[in-house]
Amino acid sequence: MKLVKLIEFLRARLKTVIRVCCGLLALLVLADIILVDKEHAHTAVEHLWGFWSVFGFLGCVVIIIVSKWFGHAGIMQREDYYDE
Repeated sequence: MKLVKLIEFLRARLKTVIRVCCGLLALLVLADIILVDKEHAHTAVEHLWGFWSVFGFLGCVVIIIVSKWFGHAGIMQREDYYDE
């Protein structure tokens, strides 16, 4: 029940959640610029500031979107599915 309340709390404050996530992404990019040594990068894109932070964030977004699509495509069933 606590998880349901947490989800409802976050959904009610969606704009704040989005702003916090964007702020965290900006902090990760800033930390990448300041703390990570780019001299020994293996590929050209690794020299870009915040590449791995943005790559990880976009990877999570893609996983969420694909999971929701997959769930709505057939995995999710009605609650009375077994009653028939």
